[in-house]
Amino acid sequence: MQPWYALTIHPKHEHLAARGLRAQGFEVYLPLHRARRRWSDRTKSLDMVLFPGYLFCRFVTADKLRVMTSTAVRGIVRNGREPIPVDNTEIESIRTLIASGRPIDMCPFLRVGEHVRISHGPFESVRGVIVRADENWRVVVSVEALGCSVSVEVDAGQLLPDRKPPATIHKERTAHGHLQA
Repeated sequence: MQPWYALTIHPKHEHLAARGLRAQGFEVYLPLHRARRRWSDRTKSLDMVLFPGYLFCRFVTADKLRVMTSTAVRGIVRNGREPIPVDNTEIESIRTLIASGRPIDMCPFLRVGEHVRISHGPFESVRGVIVRADENWRVVVSVEALGCSVSVEVDAGQLLPDRKPPATIHKERTAHGHLQA
């Protein structure tokens, strides 16, 4: 079976790109989810693209040029020069989530050990590091000068990557763990 690849698509042209690739005989998956949109005079449920600017396509590397020159395709998601295959289980997971009919919310891609900032709620603007992500995310806030940390569980929707982690103090600790000035 051919691997899945993520393609970058010109903005708002995902459906056009999907039709063009299908017309060339490629298997395409454009994840759509039901979302409610509100205007001043009404609310409507619409099928929205789950990953704007992207779609998934199955092909062998010999067909890269055909894929790249297809209508509205900007490129293939790569690691350096090599296209990155998307694991079939990830595609199936997306299909399962969409098929559930439950509301789907996008959230930032976060990993344990990553510096984050809490975007809203009672801990708004708190910065810390993710230490575990079981059912909820646990964020650790450290006070290096005291040599201690505290942690709190928060919803994933409250977390944003913190691209400017706090500067670390480069001082030596005494035998008791305190910092020397």
